[in-house]
Amino acid sequence: MNRDSVEGSWKQFKGKVKAQWGKLTGNQLDEIEGKRDELSGKLQEGYGDAKEAVEEQGERLSERAKK
Repeated sequence: MNRDSVEGSWKQFKGKVKAQWGKLTGNQLDEIEGKRDELSGKLQEGYGDAKEAVEEQGERLSERAKK
């Protein structure tokens, strides 16, 4: 397991915790942000990319979804 993969796993975990916290407190913004962090972590773990590249991919996916 390389460093990016480990960081991706950790980011997924933090995202899940943040999303769950958002559900418990009723804060939709925290829930959404947690889901986004989780997605970013999955991309980073799967592709082994650097953080910046993963965030760029996430932004492109978000832009496509808005269309």
